[in-house]
Amino acid sequence: MKGQLTEQEIQEEWDSNPFKQPYLEKVVIHSSIGQSGPELQKAAKIIELLTQKKPVLLKAKKSVKEWGIRKGQNIAVKVTLRGEDATKFLKRVLIVNDNRILKRAFDNKGCVAFGINEHITIPGVKYLHELGIIGLDIMIRIVRPGFRVKNRRYRRSKIAKNHYVSKEEAMYFMKKQYKVEVVDRMEERYY
Repeated sequence: MKGQLTEQEIQEEWDSNPFKQPYLEKVVIHSSIGQSGPELQKAAKIIELLTQKKPVLLKAKKSVKEWGIRKGQNIAVKVTLRGEDATKFLKRVLIVNDNRILKRAFDNKGCVAFGINEHITIPGVKYLHELGIIGLDIMIRIVRPGFRVKNRRYRRSKIAKNHYVSKEEAMYFMKKQYKVEVVDRMEERYY
């Protein structure tokens, strides 16, 4: 991709070649607690209630004495959603920020990431006193058809640079599919 593309040019390119039309590959919901024990179990239970999927515990890669973390200790929890589950969850979560995402949340490989300070701000979620409140990181991956060639086990191959979803294309995809407004700064809105 040479230079900045306009939304009209992006749409024409997608229409001319069906393998250029991107799609939502996955949504990863992640929460880093920083310690194992009851707090991590509560976070896992909250994420399981939100997604209806069993979360995976993540281990620390190295020891950090100042934070009291040992290598191999469970410190975070995540769930990966794909397909229809990912689309439904993403629509629920985008409402928290009034369907707005910061421009700097997009990268040049088709990934988008944003955070939620309190999980109870997601519509339809009730506060449970025994579980408390956690913050969540939401990571979205947008790819083109044929991207699996890079990650598969059998006959793995490289992907050309122009087959990655650019920042402009990812922004246009989110605007078109999920009615997202891409902004430079998040400002409080009062309705």
